[in-house]
Parts: sequence; structure tokens; C-alpha cells
Amino acid sequence: MTLAPQELENTASKYAAEAIKLDSQGSHSVAILSYQRASEALIRLVEIYPEYKLNRVYLERASAYQNRIKALQMANGILDDDSQTLKELNGVSDNKNHSNNKNLKSIVKTNSTLTKNINKSLYSIDNNHSSLNNNSSVDKNKTSDLTSEFENLIIKEKPLVSWNEVVGLDDAKRAIRESIVYPTKRADLFPLGWPRGILLFGPPGCGKTLLAAAAAAEIHGYFINIDAPSMMSKWLGEAEKNISKLFTFARKLHEKEKVPILLFIDEIDSLLGTRNGEVGGEVRVKNQFLTEMDGVNDKSRHSFIYVIGATNKPWSLESGFLRRFQKRIYVTLPDIVSRKDLFKQYVSKLNNDPSLKIDELAKLSDSYSASDIKDICQSVQLKVVNELFENGDPLNESEIPRTINLSDFKDMIKVRKPSVSLENVRAYMRWSEQYKAL
Repeated sequence: MTLAPQELENTASKYAAEAIKLDSQGSHSVAILSYQRASEALIRLVEIYPEYKLNRVYLERASAYQNRIKALQMANGILDDDSQTLKELNGVSDNKNHSNNKNLKSIVKTNSTLTKNINKSLYSIDNNHSSLNNNSSVDKNKTSDLTSEFENLIIKEKPLVSWNEVVGLDDAKRAIRESIVYPTKRADLFPLGWPRGILLFGPPGCGKTLLAAAAAAEIHGYFINIDAPSMMSKWLGEAEKNISKLFTFARKLHEKEKVPILLFIDEIDSLLGTRNGEVGGEVRVKNQFLTEMDGVNDKSRHSFIYVIGATNKPWSLESGFLRRFQKRIYVTLPDIVSRKDLFKQYVSKLNNDPSLKIDELAKLSDSYSASDIKDICQSVQLKVVNELFENGDPLNESEIPRTINLSDFKDMIKVRKPSVSLENVRAYMRWSEQYKAL
């Protein structure tokens, strides 16, 4: 895309975000102006580049903004009486500049023309499309589009993760087995149903994704990994549509394949967290998620669709969402036994000095996450390989890096500090004491 259409798209996005914010704050007349500007920018974009592949999307968004304008005008009695329109807009614009006042007065007259242009353009696009495909193929395309959106996120093959690779975290593993693994093996033992919403919270790099993947591997289900920020959108109405599409896709896949579906949503606080100055779009996203979760938990009591949310900031989640996650599991930093097992797992793949003691490494790495420990082992490996490249003959395959000793790990731990602070650990513990549900 060239610079000019990109600027028009950015302009439309800016005005749309401004309109949504004003709309949610009750400044409806000023919001109308911003919706109008966003709509005009999108229509202008379509007029300049009539062959651009996203034109239909732009026109649909412009139409949505126009519909919102009409709704606000009707709610404020604007459409029924032009004199009332000018009176209200003059009242709102007394404290605005003259150009804003002039633009506001022209909105009622231009809406009809813009709407006609949008409908005409949409009809033209639809007409061209129908000349290539009949109605049945269009429906198939819609279904295939929905599938293609999420197909690349599905891990249909059994994840190459076993419970043995999830070091420690015994409480978390037990809670997930109770909720996911056991019902899939003996559903008749659960007359009251079973938990389908599981929240994994704790410091980053402690195995939340690994837990979900291990569960999917044991039940031979499909693992759909979703990054929550990617579900959000700068366009009005798009984010909640993405949520609806995701759950619809999961339900259809479950019905078709007859296998358990694990919907893993990472950074779920990005979708459900509280924010200052929250606008209408974010509220609608949350409401849509609540609706979908209620459908998973209540209307499909004996289905095997699970929603696993992971977050590093559980305190940002609203209490209304916590009820939908019947299991709330604290994924902690590894204790000394777990750290010993982690070092044993990683160090066994390296060329070690016989004097290297795993117990000593576990003591030195207090407060380090599982990911930190892997990074330390990797950094030590890079250190000795670097020495070989600088001082030896790396192209000679008979030469190998020197053995790794305890001092190498001590040096690396000095320059690689834990990624999780003690203050954060205390915050997780306080939240866990208040809200955990194993």
C-alpha cells in the first residue's frame, strides 16, 4: 500500500477511536462529527483506489459509522426536525471553534449522500463478486474464510510435550488433570459436569503454556493457541466479532472432529483487564467474552471445549470474569527441587566437567524462573562456543568446546539477574490467597 492510502486509513482510525471515546462519555453531538470524518476518509480512500482489495471492508466500516450516526441523531431527535438539529448542534458547539460548528451543521445534509454512495459501492462490489460465484459458493467461501483465519493456530498433531517435562507444579498438574484429563476418559463419573474455564496466573516463564500443551497431548485433543492482543482491533466492532468467530470456530471444529478442544488464550488480561478511561469498544469485547464463556460453561455441559487463560497480571482482571474460570491456578516460581530437575534436564545435553554439582546450581538460582534457568544454561553454552570460535579452529569438526564447570555458571548468574522481582512474587501470593481455586 502506498503512503497516501495509508494516511487516509490512519486518519479514519484516529477519528473512529476519538468518536468511540466521545460516544462512551456521552458527548454524542461531537462524537457524530468524528464518526462523520472517519466515514468520509474511508469513502475517499475507496474513491481514489477503486480496485483495492480491502475496499469492501472499508465500506462496511463506513456504513457502520453512518448507522451509529443515525442512531445518535434519532436518540437526540436530530433526524426528525432540521431546526432542532441546528439548535442542538449550536448549543453543543458554543464552546467550539467556528469550523467545528460549520461541520456539525452540515452532517445531517451529507449523511444521506454518503449512505447512498456506500450502498452503491457495496452493490457494485457484490455484483462483481456474484458474476464469478453463485450463492452457494459464497457461503462456502465464508466458511472457508472462518476456518483459514484460525487454521494456522491449531496444533492438530499431538503436542510433543509430556507431564514429565513440566517440572514441579504438582498442584497445577493435579488441578488440570481433574478438570480436563479425567472427564475425557470417564465422563460418566461427572454428573454435575466439570470445569471448562481454567485461569493460569503467575510470573512469566514458569510453564503456563507448557501445562496446557501437556494436557492437550494426554487427551489427544486440538490445541488452539491465541495471542489475546491479536484479537483486538482499532476498528469499531471488529474485536468482539473476532471473539465470536473464535468461539464459533472452536464449537464447529469440536462438532466436526469429535475431539476435545483446548482454547489457550495467552495474555488474557489484554482482553479482560480493567483500564482507565475505558471506551465502548472494550466494554463490548468483555460482554462478548462473558456471553461466549457462559455458553461454554452452561449450554454445553457435556462438551469437551475448554478455555484456558494465562496472565502475568491477574489483579487486572475484573471479579465478574473470575467466576467464569472455575479453576484459578497459581503457577509459581520453581522451588529448589524443581530447579535441580531443570538444571539436570538442560545440563545433561552439554559437555560438562565431572566436578559440576547440580545441587550447587539449584542453590545459586534462587528466585529464577524456569525460563531464566534455561537461558542461563544456553548462555553458558554460547560462552564456550564463542571461545572456540575466537581461539580455536571452529571449522575443524574434531575440535569441540571445552567442558563447562561451576565457575562458568557462577559468572553467568552474576550478569543474568532474575526476571521476576520479590515485590511481584509477593503480589502473586497475596492475589492467590484471595482468589485461588484449585
